[in-house]
Amino acid sequence: MQWRKSSYSGGANDEQCVELGRLSPGIGVRDSKNPNGGHLTLTPTQFTDIIDQLKRHTER
Repeated sequence: MQWRKSSYSGGANDEQCVELGRLSPGIGVRDSKNPNGGHLTLTPTQFTDIIDQLKRHTER
């Protein structure tokens, strides 16, 4: 599987890094600084809900 770094990753020294991967049951999310630490598997609906929540949080 190919993991892609989120374009929203960043922070000082790039310490907030998230990678996304397409999985057959959904979307994988993992910490790029610890790729062997496992990942979350989200349905497309769950992923969309998280992105919407993050957008609302950053608009504050």
